[in-house]
Amino acid sequence: MNGRGFGTLMLASMSTPEIRLRSVFSLSLLGLSLLSNGWGQQKATPAELLKQFQKQAEQGNANAQYNLGVAYDHGQGVPQDNAEAIRWYRKAAEQSNANAQYNLGVAYDYGQGVPQDYSEAVRWYRKAAEQGYAAAQSNLGVAYDHGQGVPQDKAEAVRWYRKAAEQGYAAAQHNLGVMYLKGQGVPQDYSEAVRWYRKAAEQGEAAAQFNLGLMYVNGQGVPQDYVQAHMWHNIAASRVAGEEQQKYAKARDILASKMTAAQLGEAQKLAREWKPKSGDNRERDASTPQLRQR
Repeated sequence: MNGRGFGTLMLASMSTPEIRLRSVFSLSLLGLSLLSNGWGQQKATPAELLKQFQKQAEQGNANAQYNLGVAYDHGQGVPQDNAEAIRWYRKAAEQSNANAQYNLGVAYDYGQGVPQDYSEAVRWYRKAAEQGYAAAQSNLGVAYDHGQGVPQDKAEAVRWYRKAAEQGYAAAQHNLGVMYLKGQGVPQDYSEAVRWYRKAAEQGEAAAQFNLGLMYVNGQGVPQDYVQAHMWHNIAASRVAGEEQQKYAKARDILASKMTAAQLGEAQKLAREWKPKSGDNRERDASTPQLRQR
C-alpha cells in the first residue's frame, strides 16, 4: 500500500481487492420470493420449498433455478455442492436472471465450483450490469480498474463505478472516491473524492470512513478538522477486525495525541452518536451482495 498524508497513516483504498462472501439466503427468505411469484399462498416448510423450487426449476422457471442454486451453494436443505449450484445458476443465467448471472460471475472470478476465469467472470458481470445490477456494475468496474479479464481502462472503470454509485451502492461510491482522489479515469478532484467517500461512509463502509478521516486530517477537499477525522477513524475501527482494525485504531490514536482534551471528547461523542444511513441499493433480492473493492 502507498502511504500518504499524516504521519504513518495509510490510504485504506490502496489495498488489494477485497471480497465479501456470497449472500447467504435463508430458505424462509427464498420462500417469500416464491410466494411473490404466485407459486402458492400458504407458508411452506423448508423441505416443501425445496420441492417447489426443484419442480419449478425443472420446468424451466429461472427464479426457481436461481433459488435452487443458492440452496446448493450454501447447503441449505441439501448437501452443499458447488458444481450443482453452478449448474442451476447457469440455467437461470442463460435465461437472463441477473442474480444468477452475478453469482456465476463471482464463481468464475474466484474459482468457486469452476476453474478461475476472469474473462468469463467479466462476461457474466457485464450481462447483469447491463440489467442495472449494482453489485455487478461495481465488480465490472474493479475488473477494468485492475485489468482482470479485460484490458485495463480507468475511464471505463469509473463509468461502471459511477453507475453503481448512483444507485447508492457503497463499495462503488468508495471506489469512485478513490478514482477522484488519485485522478485516475477522471480529473483529480478532492472535493468529489470527499463527496463519494461521505456517501459510502454514511452507509457504514469502513474503508470509506477511514479515507474520509484522512481527507479531514490533510485538509483535502474539506477544511482540516481533527475532530471529524478522529470521529471517522474511530467509527471505522469499530466496524472491522484483525489487521484493518489495528491500522485504523493506530491512525486514530496518533491523531488523538495531537488533539486537546476538549477536541477528543467532542470527537468521541460524535462517534458514539453516529448511526449508518441506509443506501439505495436497488438489487433484485433482499441479499447483501458480494462485492469487491479497490
